[in-house]
Amino acid sequence: MGRKALAGAAVALILLSGSASAVRAAAAEFYSGKVIRIVVGFSAGGGFDTYARTLSRYMGKYIPGHPTIIVENMPGAGSLILANHIYRVAKPDGLTIGAFNGNQILGQLIGAQGMDFDPRKMEWIGAPGYNHDLCVLNQKTGIASAEQWLASKTPMKLGGSAPGSTTDDTAKVLKEAIGLPMRLITGYKGTADIRVAVESGEIDGLCGFSWVSVRSTWRKAIDAGLVKILLQTNSRAHPELPKVPLSIGFAKSAEARQLIEAGVHQPSQMTYSYSLPPKTAKDRVQTLRAAFGQTMKDADFLNDAAKANLEIAPVSGEETEQLIQNLFKTPAAVVAKLKEVLK
Repeated sequence: MGRKALAGAAVALILLSGSASAVRAAAAEFYSGKVIRIVVGFSAGGGFDTYARTLSRYMGKYIPGHPTIIVENMPGAGSLILANHIYRVAKPDGLTIGAFNGNQILGQLIGAQGMDFDPRKMEWIGAPGYNHDLCVLNQKTGIASAEQWLASKTPMKLGGSAPGSTTDDTAKVLKEAIGLPMRLITGYKGTADIRVAVESGEIDGLCGFSWVSVRSTWRKAIDAGLVKILLQTNSRAHPELPKVPLSIGFAKSAEARQLIEAGVHQPSQMTYSYSLPPKTAKDRVQTLRAAFGQTMKDADFLNDAAKANLEIAPVSGEETEQLIQNLFKTPAAVVAKLKEVLK
């Protein structure tokens, strides 16, 4: 490299450094003394809430100005109320972060009712982990395997939150794709409430409950054999669940496999993603993305997450944006079938 090129590179580095310093200084001035709210679209006690409260204890120290971060709950309609709130109501000032179920993005793809947001116009901070969903039944049902369930002449009563939630959509897709005998009882505020209903015998189980949530909120019941994990709904088995079969393994046609891939596998990658309102200033988006990324490497955060049985496998904001773009490239025929199934 010649002297002129070296000099040019040096000038560019100085300019970039100066620009970064200016952004950081502006962020520090803005966030100093402020309160950031992470608003969770489900009731307290579930996986979304546990993730958010763990994150809130550490992320502030990586944001210039060190704002206080609090968690609030806005349950309803499987977190659709919150998704619409972040898109339509929340100020795009970098002080409100949404934690709604990324499965609602699938509802937007198929034109489901009540979808008053466009994920392609929102800003995305990232996700602390992906969603490895399961189907779980109370042991009192007497169903001990996926094969036994599929052969059952009695539909299992499964709990759900609302159309567009993982618990509703996963159950509906599996009923259509592999003939899973089930009857959906929807309207619960979140998985914490569904767990109580399962344990009391009000319902038989649920599908679309992530292994992260099971590990952090229902591990004692699993270990005691009170509830049984019968299916995994991801594309690959979780390392900790090598003997639990994959739902797609029971699909008997190409259409059934496409339904599971588009209706379950793809949305699961963005379930826990954190969002910001459209038109949030890019410098604040980058500030929060950087702070989120640093938090995911923080030793104290990781230790706290481990104690809560949370699995940390972070996805960046840029990766989340790409996942959303890919979902909206789903073939029209598959979208039409999903619309019919998830109506």
